[in-house]
Amino acid sequence: MLERYGHGGDLWTAEEAFNLPKEQFLDYSSNMNPLGPPEVVKEILSASWRDIVKYPDPAVRELRRKLAQKYEIDPESILVGNGAAELIDLIIRVVNPSMTGLARPSFSEYEEAVHKTGGRLTNIPLLPEHQFELQWQDVEAALPIVDLFFLGHPNNPTGKLIPRSVLSNLLQSGRKLVLDEAFMDFVPQESEHSLLKLASTSQDLIVIRSMTKFYSIPGIRLGYMVAHPDLIQQLRQQQVQWSVNYLAQQMGVAVLGDEAFEQSTREWLGVEKPWLIEQMRHIGLEVVPSDVNFLLFSFSVSSGISIKQAQQVMGRQGILIRDASLFEGLNERYCRVAIRLREDNERLLQALSRMMNDLTRSGGTGHA
Repeated sequence: MLERYGHGGDLWTAEEAFNLPKEQFLDYSSNMNPLGPPEVVKEILSASWRDIVKYPDPAVRELRRKLAQKYEIDPESILVGNGAAELIDLIIRVVNPSMTGLARPSFSEYEEAVHKTGGRLTNIPLLPEHQFELQWQDVEAALPIVDLFFLGHPNNPTGKLIPRSVLSNLLQSGRKLVLDEAFMDFVPQESEHSLLKLASTSQDLIVIRSMTKFYSIPGIRLGYMVAHPDLIQQLRQQQVQWSVNYLAQQMGVAVLGDEAFEQSTREWLGVEKPWLIEQMRHIGLEVVPSDVNFLLFSFSVSSGISIKQAQQVMGRQGILIRDASLFEGLNERYCRVAIRLREDNERLLQALSRMMNDLTRSGGTGHA
């Protein structure tokens, strides 16, 4: 199984499974910006390598100041971490909810963090008949037993923003709300949808952001959260010392000023996403409309194709796709793919079409 460790993008497991060098895979299983990393990242690596003899700033002051300036918030409301994963775990440990409400399907690390603390979960369904969009009546049904909601905004793997009316009701519910905005940078008119600024003064709202997806630096591990300064102080006291290394801090500061890269990314996605959705539907895939840089789709019932079969066939051709049936709430027909550059997307479409034709002809047991 490619997702042996719970994630896409595991090129080491892919190398073992398909007997191909890591460098030969076209990775659609992780949702990185194909335009990145920005050129400034190369400059940081070239110019700052001698500085790794120094300890990093334990308070991450320069990056927090840059983030505070960008989003017009108090730097004391920001905590930087070793990727969003550290922050997810930290929030659950400090807040320690007795019952956490999760939308399903959603990112598995929310559930893992709750289980580590011995907490309990209740599921809020995201249904295909609603295009996997969160419905207030389903959230409302969980209110009597939930003291914290942990939700993706946009959600992974569905790519959907939470409707504004649902967010408004959640903010008035008296429950703590954690929003994972790891992919918010890819959303058009980001400032109209993000609740990051509100979180900086709210007693009940926490927003997590990732810097690795948009800037395509997952190997660096860098994320941050925004919350009321009082809560940030509690979280900082429980954070592992030196969790954000020197190069990560320098890269974070540098990429935040790269407005040309941000503009290029949004222009690319604005063209490529509708094109890829149209092409995927043309070859018979059922694609969920997405607000971000990845797509959830399913194979038709009549095709008889399962994602596990498809993943094996595609992997042997050097293309990695995400088994979305591993997300609770999705069945064996669901797959998730990133959106990449046109040349790569054309290769993906050709391989998917060939694989579907071969498996359908052989009743789901063929080899492409």
